[in-house]
Amino acid sequence: MALGLQGLGVTFDFEPGYIEYIKPARVHKYLPDFICGDIIIEAKGRFEAADRQKHLLIRETHGTPEEGGPDIRFLFQNPNQKINKRSKTTYAMWCDRHGFRYGTLQTLEDLLNDA
Repeated sequence: MALGLQGLGVTFDFEPGYIEYIKPARVHKYLPDFICGDIIIEAKGRFEAADRQKHLLIRETHGTPEEGGPDIRFLFQNPNQKINKRSKTTYAMWCDRHGFRYGTLQTLEDLLNDA
């Protein structure tokens, strides 16, 4: 191609730089673990980065419970588990930071009654 352009005497730059573009958004679906009235209970043993991102995106899309969005609450095996080996942040700390309610099997009744 470049040789063809040169042969025509056309001035050109080859791959001079990038052009940014945005890929269209894809709609994803979330399947809650349990629904108890207006409360969604998401049971988590491991709370991976993809799960955390998903719930932040759900909140961004639909709003907080106070704004009419879904009331998603987490039921953790161990809320004091670190989100990864290198982090000081626990599952509980992450929930507190982002305004999600959470509990354990031992505190499930309180989690369901906490309005």
